[in-house]
Amino acid sequence: MAKISRKKFIESVGATCANWQWSWSFINVEEKFIIFGEWDANADGLIFSEDWNGPGSKQSREHIRLVEEEGYLLKTFPMEYAQTEDGKPQIKSFKPELTAKRVFNVGSNWYVATPERIALPPEEVQYPEIYEEGATKEVSVNIYERNSEARRKCIAKYGYSCQVCEFDFEEKYGELGKEFIHVHHLVPLSDIKKEYKLNPTKDLVPVCPNCHAMLHKTQPPLLIEQLKEILRKKST
Repeated sequence: MAKISRKKFIESVGATCANWQWSWSFINVEEKFIIFGEWDANADGLIFSEDWNGPGSKQSREHIRLVEEEGYLLKTFPMEYAQTEDGKPQIKSFKPELTAKRVFNVGSNWYVATPERIALPPEEVQYPEIYEEGATKEVSVNIYERNSEARRKCIAKYGYSCQVCEFDFEEKYGELGKEFIHVHHLVPLSDIKKEYKLNPTKDLVPVCPNCHAMLHKTQPPLLIEQLKEILRKKST
Protein backbone atom coordinates (compact mmCIF):
# COMPACT_ATOMS: atom_id res chain seq x y z
CA MET A 1 0.00 0.00 0.00
CA ALA A 2 1.03 3.66 0.25
CA LYS A 3 4.50 4.75 1.32
CA ILE A 4 3.49 8.40 1.32
CA SER A 5 0.90 10.15 3.44
CA ARG A 6 -2.60 10.69 2.18
CA LYS A 7 -2.06 14.46 2.24
CA LYS A 8 1.12 14.20 0.16
CA PHE A 9 -0.66 11.96 -2.32
CA ILE A 10 -3.63 14.28 -2.73
CA GLU A 11 -1.40 17.33 -3.05
CA SER A 12 0.73 15.53 -5.64
CA VAL A 13 -2.29 15.50 -7.99
CA GLY A 14 -3.06 19.16 -7.33
CA ALA A 15 -6.06 18.65 -5.05
CA THR A 16 -6.88 20.02 -1.61
CA CYS A 17 -9.63 20.07 1.02
CA ALA A 18 -11.01 22.13 3.89
CA ASN A 19 -9.48 20.01 6.65
CA TRP A 20 -6.95 17.18 6.29
CA GLN A 21 -8.10 15.44 9.47
CA TRP A 22 -11.75 14.82 8.62
CA SER A 23 -12.12 15.36 4.87
CA TRP A 24 -12.77 12.29 2.70
CA SER A 25 -13.28 14.24 -0.52
CA PHE A 26 -10.92 16.62 -2.28
CA ILE A 27 -10.95 19.07 -5.18
CA ASN A 28 -8.64 20.14 -7.99
CA VAL A 29 -10.21 23.39 -9.19
CA GLU A 30 -7.76 24.07 -12.01
CA GLU A 31 -8.27 20.70 -13.73
CA LYS A 32 -11.90 20.38 -12.55
CA PHE A 33 -11.93 17.01 -10.86
CA ILE A 34 -13.08 15.67 -7.50
CA ILE A 35 -11.46 12.86 -5.51
CA PHE A 36 -13.25 10.66 -2.98
CA GLY A 37 -11.60 8.17 -0.69
CA GLU A 38 -13.48 4.89 -1.18
CA TRP A 39 -13.64 2.70 1.94
CA ASP A 40 -13.32 -1.04 1.41
CA ALA A 41 -16.04 -1.45 4.08
CA ASN A 42 -18.53 0.04 1.60
CA ALA A 43 -18.48 -2.83 -0.85
CA ASP A 44 -21.44 -1.38 -2.79
CA GLY A 45 -19.54 1.80 -3.71
CA LEU A 46 -21.39 4.11 -1.30
CA ILE A 47 -19.44 7.36 -0.92
CA PHE A 48 -22.04 9.73 0.51
CA SER A 49 -25.46 9.77 2.16
CA GLU A 50 -27.65 12.68 3.17
CA ASP A 51 -28.08 10.85 6.49
CA TRP A 52 -24.43 11.53 7.27
CA ASN A 53 -23.91 14.65 9.34
CA GLY A 54 -20.31 14.45 10.51
CA PRO A 55 -17.51 16.91 9.76
CA GLY A 56 -16.91 17.08 6.06
CA SER A 57 -20.47 16.22 5.02
CA LYS A 58 -21.27 19.68 3.62
CA GLN A 59 -17.98 19.75 1.73
CA SER A 60 -18.53 16.30 0.22
CA ARG A 61 -22.11 17.13 -0.78
CA GLU A 62 -20.84 20.24 -2.56
CA HIS A 63 -18.18 18.16 -4.31
CA ILE A 64 -20.88 15.77 -5.57
CA ARG A 65 -22.89 18.77 -6.82
CA LEU A 66 -19.88 19.94 -8.82
CA VAL A 67 -19.68 16.51 -10.46
CA GLU A 68 -23.41 16.31 -11.18
CA GLU A 69 -24.04 19.92 -12.23
CA GLU A 70 -20.79 21.55 -13.30
CA GLY A 71 -18.99 18.85 -15.22
CA TYR A 72 -16.24 17.99 -12.75
CA LEU A 73 -14.71 14.56 -13.24
CA LEU A 74 -14.81 12.09 -10.38
CA LYS A 75 -11.93 9.89 -9.26
CA THR A 76 -11.50 7.64 -6.24
CA PHE A 77 -8.68 5.89 -4.41
CA PRO A 78 -9.11 2.79 -2.21
CA MET A 79 -8.82 3.03 1.58
CA GLU A 80 -8.67 0.12 4.01
CA TYR A 81 -10.80 0.56 7.15
CA ALA A 82 -9.48 -0.14 10.65
CA GLN A 83 -10.24 0.88 14.23
CA THR A 84 -8.11 2.19 17.05
CA GLU A 85 -8.08 0.41 20.40
CA ASP A 86 -10.84 2.72 21.64
CA GLY A 87 -13.02 1.97 18.63
CA LYS A 88 -12.40 5.08 16.58
CA PRO A 89 -12.10 4.74 12.80
CA GLN A 90 -8.78 5.10 11.06
CA ILE A 91 -7.21 4.46 7.68
CA LYS A 92 -5.20 1.26 7.96
CA SER A 93 -3.74 1.79 4.51
CA PHE A 94 -4.57 3.21 1.11
CA LYS A 95 -3.45 2.88 -2.47
CA PRO A 96 -2.16 6.08 -4.07
CA GLU A 97 -3.96 5.23 -7.29
CA LEU A 98 -6.80 7.22 -8.83
CA THR A 99 -9.55 5.52 -10.83
CA ALA A 100 -12.12 7.38 -12.91
CA LYS A 101 -15.64 6.70 -11.65
CA ARG A 102 -19.21 7.68 -12.34
CA VAL A 103 -21.52 8.76 -9.56
CA PHE A 104 -25.12 7.54 -9.21
CA ASN A 105 -27.85 8.84 -6.94
CA VAL A 106 -30.27 6.33 -5.40
CA GLY A 107 -32.65 8.02 -2.98
CA SER A 108 -30.56 9.87 -0.41
CA ASN A 109 -27.37 7.92 -1.23
CA TRP A 110 -24.62 8.41 -3.80
CA TYR A 111 -22.63 5.48 -5.16
CA VAL A 112 -19.69 5.19 -7.53
CA ALA A 113 -18.91 2.63 -10.20
CA THR A 114 -16.46 2.34 -13.05
CA PRO A 115 -17.85 3.93 -16.23
CA GLU A 116 -18.68 0.60 -17.87
CA ARG A 117 -20.85 -0.51 -14.94
CA ILE A 118 -23.99 1.57 -14.90
CA ALA A 119 -26.28 -0.57 -12.76
CA LEU A 120 -26.21 0.08 -9.03
CA PRO A 121 -28.43 -1.45 -6.36
CA PRO A 122 -30.94 0.38 -4.20
CA GLU A 123 -29.54 -1.47 -1.21
CA GLU A 124 -26.87 -3.80 -2.58
CA VAL A 125 -24.69 -5.62 -0.06
CA GLN A 126 -21.26 -6.87 -1.18
CA TYR A 127 -21.14 -9.72 1.78
CA PRO A 128 -21.83 -20.81 8.83
CA GLU A 129 -19.33 -19.58 10.13
CA ILE A 130 -21.03 -16.50 11.56
CA TYR A 131 -20.50 -13.02 10.12
CA GLU A 132 -20.92 -9.74 11.94
CA GLU A 133 -23.21 -7.53 9.88
CA GLY A 134 -24.84 -4.16 10.32
CA ALA A 135 -22.41 -2.78 12.89
CA THR A 136 -22.42 1.00 12.74
CA LYS A 137 -18.94 2.44 12.25
CA GLU A 138 -18.11 6.09 12.75
CA VAL A 139 -15.88 7.31 9.94
CA SER A 140 -16.69 10.96 10.50
CA VAL A 141 -20.02 9.60 9.23
CA ASN A 142 -22.00 6.49 10.03
CA ILE A 143 -21.92 3.54 7.64
CA TYR A 144 -23.19 -0.02 7.92
CA GLU A 145 -20.53 -2.69 7.90
CA ARG A 146 -20.61 -5.00 4.87
CA ASN A 147 -19.05 -8.46 4.69
CA SER A 148 -18.05 -9.56 1.16
CA GLU A 149 -17.46 -13.16 2.25
CA ALA A 150 -21.12 -13.46 3.23
CA ARG A 151 -22.07 -12.37 -0.30
CA ARG A 152 -19.89 -15.13 -1.74
CA LYS A 153 -21.49 -17.71 0.58
CA CYS A 154 -24.95 -16.58 -0.50
CA ILE A 155 -24.13 -16.89 -4.20
CA ALA A 156 -22.37 -20.23 -3.66
CA LYS A 157 -25.70 -21.61 -2.42
CA TYR A 158 -28.14 -19.91 -4.82
CA GLY A 159 -26.05 -19.12 -7.89
CA TYR A 160 -26.27 -16.03 -10.09
CA SER A 161 -29.89 -16.39 -11.20
CA CYS A 162 -32.51 -14.06 -9.77
CA GLN A 163 -34.49 -15.85 -7.06
CA VAL A 164 -37.63 -13.95 -8.07
CA CYS A 165 -37.78 -14.00 -11.89
CA GLU A 166 -34.91 -16.45 -12.62
CA PHE A 167 -33.13 -13.99 -14.92
CA ASP A 168 -29.51 -14.96 -15.60
CA PHE A 169 -27.19 -12.20 -16.83
CA GLU A 170 -24.57 -14.51 -18.32
CA GLU A 171 -27.24 -16.41 -20.23
CA LYS A 172 -28.59 -13.14 -21.66
CA TYR A 173 -25.40 -11.10 -22.16
CA GLY A 174 -22.67 -13.72 -22.35
CA GLU A 175 -19.26 -12.84 -20.90
CA LEU A 176 -20.38 -9.27 -20.11
CA GLY A 177 -23.01 -10.55 -17.69
CA LYS A 178 -20.89 -13.25 -16.07
CA GLU A 179 -21.11 -13.30 -12.27
CA PHE A 180 -23.29 -10.19 -12.11
CA ILE A 181 -26.17 -10.15 -9.62
CA HIS A 182 -27.44 -8.04 -6.74
CA VAL A 183 -27.72 -9.45 -3.21
CA HIS A 184 -30.82 -8.52 -1.23
CA HIS A 185 -31.08 -8.31 2.56
CA LEU A 186 -34.29 -10.01 3.61
CA VAL A 187 -34.22 -7.69 6.63
CA PRO A 188 -32.90 -4.24 5.58
CA LEU A 189 -29.88 -2.99 7.51
CA SER A 190 -31.65 0.33 7.93
CA ASP A 191 -34.31 -1.47 10.00
CA ILE A 192 -31.82 -3.33 12.17
CA LYS A 193 -29.60 -0.38 13.15
CA LYS A 194 -27.33 -2.57 15.25
CA GLU A 195 -24.83 -5.35 14.90
CA TYR A 196 -26.32 -8.78 14.32
CA LYS A 197 -25.26 -12.29 13.42
CA LEU A 198 -25.83 -12.74 9.71
CA ASN A 199 -26.41 -16.11 8.08
CA PRO A 200 -25.58 -15.56 4.39
CA THR A 201 -27.77 -18.44 3.17
CA LYS A 202 -30.83 -17.41 5.19
CA ASP A 203 -30.59 -13.63 5.43
CA LEU A 204 -29.35 -12.84 1.90
CA VAL A 205 -30.73 -13.77 -1.50
CA PRO A 206 -29.50 -12.98 -5.04
CA VAL A 207 -31.90 -10.95 -7.20
CA CYS A 208 -31.68 -9.04 -10.48
CA PRO A 209 -31.61 -5.20 -10.32
CA ASN A 210 -35.22 -4.91 -11.54
CA CYS A 211 -36.60 -7.25 -8.90
CA HIS A 212 -34.34 -5.67 -6.31
CA ALA A 213 -35.80 -2.26 -7.05
CA MET A 214 -39.37 -3.65 -6.95
CA LEU A 215 -38.73 -5.34 -3.60
CA HIS A 216 -37.79 -1.93 -2.22
CA LYS A 217 -40.69 -0.15 -3.93
CA THR A 218 -42.73 -0.51 -0.72
CA GLN A 219 -41.94 0.18 2.90
CA PRO A 220 -41.34 -2.27 4.42
CA PRO A 221 -39.90 -4.09 1.39
CA LEU A 222 -41.92 -6.84 -0.25
CA LEU A 223 -41.14 -10.44 0.60
CA ILE A 224 -39.61 -12.60 -2.12
CA GLU A 225 -42.78 -14.71 -2.34
CA GLN A 226 -44.97 -11.61 -2.56
CA LEU A 227 -43.07 -10.37 -5.62
CA LYS A 228 -43.14 -13.84 -7.15
CA GLU A 229 -46.93 -13.88 -6.73
CA ILE A 230 -47.21 -10.48 -8.45
CA LEU A 231 -45.28 -11.90 -11.41
CA ARG A 232 -47.42 -15.04 -11.48
CA LYS A 233 -50.63 -13.00 -11.59
CA LYS A 234 -49.19 -10.74 -14.28
CA SER A 235 -48.35 -13.70 -16.50
CA THR A 236 -51.80 -15.29 -16.28
